[in-house]
Amino acid sequence: MTSEGSEARGQGAGAKAARWSRYAGPAVVLLAAAVAIGPELVKGNSCGHDFDFHLVSWLDAHNSWQQGIAYPHWTPSANYGAGEPRFVFYPPLTWMLGAALGFVLPWTAVPILLTFLLLAGTGLASRALARLALDDCWATLAGCAALFSGYALFTAYERTAFAELAGGFWIPLALLYIFREGNRTGGLLKRAFDGSAVPLALAVAGAWLSNPTVGVMASYSLASVALVVGLLSRSWAPIVRAMVAAALGMGLTAIYLVPAAWEQRWVDIHQVTNDPGQTVENNWLFAHHADPSLALHDAVLHTASAIAVLMIAVALACVLVSWLRGRLPGERRTWIPLALIPVVILFLLFPVSRPVWNLLPELRFLQFPWRWLIVLEAPMAIFLATAVGCSRPWRRVAILAACAAVFVGLTCYAAKDLFQVCDDEDAVSPMLAAYHSGAGFAGTDEYEPMGADNSLVATGLPAACLVSDKDTVLGAVAGGGPDDAVPAWDTSQHSCEATFVWAPNPGKAASEHIRVAAVTPHAGYLVLLLRSYPAWRVAVNGRPVDGLPQRDDGLMAVPVPQGSVEVTVDWTTTDDVIVGRWLSALALLLLTALWIAERKLSQSRLS
Repeated sequence: MTSEGSEARGQGAGAKAARWSRYAGPAVVLLAAAVAIGPELVKGNSCGHDFDFHLVSWLDAHNSWQQGIAYPHWTPSANYGAGEPRFVFYPPLTWMLGAALGFVLPWTAVPILLTFLLLAGTGLASRALARLALDDCWATLAGCAALFSGYALFTAYERTAFAELAGGFWIPLALLYIFREGNRTGGLLKRAFDGSAVPLALAVAGAWLSNPTVGVMASYSLASVALVVGLLSRSWAPIVRAMVAAALGMGLTAIYLVPAAWEQRWVDIHQVTNDPGQTVENNWLFAHHADPSLALHDAVLHTASAIAVLMIAVALACVLVSWLRGRLPGERRTWIPLALIPVVILFLLFPVSRPVWNLLPELRFLQFPWRWLIVLEAPMAIFLATAVGCSRPWRRVAILAACAAVFVGLTCYAAKDLFQVCDDEDAVSPMLAAYHSGAGFAGTDEYEPMGADNSLVATGLPAACLVSDKDTVLGAVAGGGPDDAVPAWDTSQHSCEATFVWAPNPGKAASEHIRVAAVTPHAGYLVLLLRSYPAWRVAVNGRPVDGLPQRDDGLMAVPVPQGSVEVTVDWTTTDDVIVGRWLSALALLLLTALWIAERKLSQSRLS
């Protein structure tokens, strides 16, 4: 055997080993995510606080796509069939992903797979960030630690907040591209636009298109970290990169953000911050309230507070251990900003931080200070991997085995204490049956029309109800029912002088183009099973009708004459939507130009 042949075979074996090593880390993270969803694989999906909201959104988006509506705005099943403009205000990524999965999977499997994908994304993004400072083994451990962090499991099981869970993916990516420095010797432009600005812009856009609270946290984290990195490196490059990427990222999301911001004046959006259980002041660390209506809130707050204390303690202890061992992750410009994150988050969990919450724009929109834990997941995991890491093979095996045991223990904890068993009416199958029956579901208070009250919308309403008085109350609570009972309508109440069904509307999507054909015995009002909203264009016998009267339940009351009547209600593209589309198109054009410029700068650096 020749030496050349042996050398060639050795190089081939080395290349295979390198390829295996490249995929081994991500494979381990995916396996860890599969372990983390083990309780759902055994018991079915967890029906946490937000589960019904997300499932109904997936179903309505799925149905709208089947009607040919590429970007739906209206959710017809909310408010027991009267609908609400949920998709105008709620970012599209997760409800579109859930709707898309519904085409290829049974609906019972969609929440489980989506949880897996989002936890795996958290682990993979944290691993990528950790690789800036750690070798592949310990970066992989950091990725696993991030997805098993108490807050990730709390969000997945206790809250089933799929959109917020996506923040575990986008925020580490944003940190990665602000830390990354592909060119240390060039001028300001070459250092700022070293190939990281475009993916950083996409990470910012992804955060906002996943969840508005994630977008707020990602933006403030990006600004703060970029400033610290710039000061430590004595360079404007990270700050310039962050500013340009944030502007382009926000520009990409204008198709959603502009209508969501502009049309807030049309709904009671501020209810989201006026609910006593959802204000910053009622969610400080381990807060307790005498109000019995906040008992359940306090139980959840206690769990979140315990997780916060544990995560912050682990992060700070691992920072100290890493510092004492002289094994801090990466350079000062990397580990100092990461080490500051748990300190800042700890400050934000106490009432002393109230001025910050009141002064910074949109910060109160987060409602729960402990939401900042999503930003802590990756830094905590990185310092944990740094603190326990070692080079001796036998110690490495022992440490990894111990960490695996802890991760399994955390999964068991999630299965026992965080998993929310579905009630009979909240499981996927009963929800599907209710959806297909057309009965609809409760609405979202912050999306109700200004001056209206969701609790007044009755169940069982006809498509159109003729009344003489626009303020006629439709539906009633059965005698002896609780004050918060949902009113119900039936024909025996005689509140409708005549009722009508939706008429066929060939060639048009039923959820955004509605038609009623009726012969009315007298002039009056047709109260439609449809919530009023300025984007609806109403016409009676082909003539536009403006300035519809308001009802306390927010239903649309259309004045009609006696005789043959055709009422059409069509969703329109408002000016703010058009502006948002043009801004997103412009941002995409600029982002493409930046991508070309970064490629040229990179090629000139290599040549």
